Amino acid sequence: MFSLRQISKTYQGHPALDAIDLAIAPGQTTVLIGPSGCGKSTLLRLLIGLIAPDAGELCFDGQPLLATTLRDQRLRMGYVIQQGGLFPHLTARANVILMAGQLGWSDRRISDRLETLRRLTHFPADGLERYPSELSGGQNQRVALMRALMLDPEVLLLDEPLGALDPMIRFELQQDLKAVFETLGKTVVLVTHDLAEAAFLGEIIVLMRAGRILQLGTLAEMIAAPADPFVEQFIRAQRSHHIAEALT
Repeated sequence: MFSLRQISKTYQGHPALDAIDLAIAPGQTTVLIGPSGCGKSTLLRLLIGLIAPDAGELCFDGQPLLATTLRDQRLRMGYVIQQGGLFPHLTARANVILMAGQLGWSDRRISDRLETLRRLTHFPADGLERYPSELSGGQNQRVALMRALMLDPEVLLLDEPLGALDPMIRFELQQDLKAVFETLGKTVVLVTHDLAEAAFLGEIIVLMRAGRILQLGTLAEMIAAPADPFVEQFIRAQRSHHIAEALT
């Protein structure tokens, strides 16, 4: 679905991404993980077209991701950021259906799609008329997920969507996200700093450091055969019973 060849991005003389090669297969959940500043969020923003690489080739579904084609390509992608990024002056319903209305969908089509997504994300029906400030953090993230899925995109990109939530809400949403991914079978790319979350949600983990990919594969593969000393250090630093559970 995505193909990156020698992708580089520099900010103020510091490389955020350094000659990245990566192929992201369709229908697969790929998780980008690594320490702060490793380049994982920069890579996700490149995939959605919010920024452009300084060098290299980035293709989406076999076609270059270019300014001239970006609008149509981005309509095939859904994007969720940390804390949701909802418009505070719009209700949950209005946030979710905004782009569908702009694209001229009929009221019936919008209503049917919204109800499908509401049920999929376990969002309460009476919450649709509330504003983001009237919803919990977990509910706001469910609205953001519905908004990202409204146009039935082929790809779902999520940038630390659960990072600001308390542990109990985060655990509940992890379960729901996994069920959504399995139900829809879309191409998913998710950024997280939590290795247990990466192992639970992802089929492929991409471990990054200093703008480079150190290893990709399953957590079990990384534990059994770390490709770099940092891989072992990173796993050891996050090792917990949660990681053990994620491997079962």
